[in-house]
Amino acid sequence: MPIFLDQSQLVHGARISMAFSRRSLLVTAGTALVAGATGGLARAQGTTTDTRITPRELGDPKAKIVVEEWFSLTCIHCAHFAENTFPLVKKNLIDTGKIRYVFHDFPTDQLATVAAMVARTLPPERYEAFAVSLLSSLDRWAYVQNGSPLEALKKMAAFAGMPGETFDKTVADQQLMQFILAQQTEAQDKYHFDSTPTFRFNNKIQVSNDMDYETFAKNVTDAS
Repeated sequence: MPIFLDQSQLVHGARISMAFSRRSLLVTAGTALVAGATGGLARAQGTTTDTRITPRELGDPKAKIVVEEWFSLTCIHCAHFAENTFPLVKKNLIDTGKIRYVFHDFPTDQLATVAAMVARTLPPERYEAFAVSLLSSLDRWAYVQNGSPLEALKKMAAFAGMPGETFDKTVADQQLMQFILAQQTEAQDKYHFDSTPTFRFNNKIQVSNDMDYETFAKNVTDAS
């Protein structure tokens, strides 16, 4: 069972190991968390839905084609897709109403898990922009040479409007962490993939690989 940083370590910006394995994260989640994590967060908010666990998606809800992406916020291949392909996907396919695009967190290390927690705690309408900003600047926070990745992440969250106190509470929130890991486990068990990014086009085509826009658009057409 992996050891997550305690609150004091997180607040003081202890360096998070990049070698934290995806498999150990999946084991942490466990079968019980898959069944109970969502309910626990919902109950914690009373009758109000906790927006941290609601779907993160873009596009026309009635679009005939649904594309889902499972990604990790420290993944260089996810970053390449986010920087080079996703802008064209958004412009040509999402904004035009051709597809509904659904984001799924699939953290491949501990820092990516914490980043996903932070992204989900921001207002839902800021999720996509914040995630893209993280992926486009991995060298300035996730793989920073001098200093703490966690402190760098905290600064980026502040730029996105998250107070420092909220950040500290977020990264210490075990229920939110368990929800994200439970969703990850469920996806891995259901679709049998273990790399990022992974895409599913209308539940017909599955691709575990970065791709250019032409390849992406072809998969959209083939899945329609």
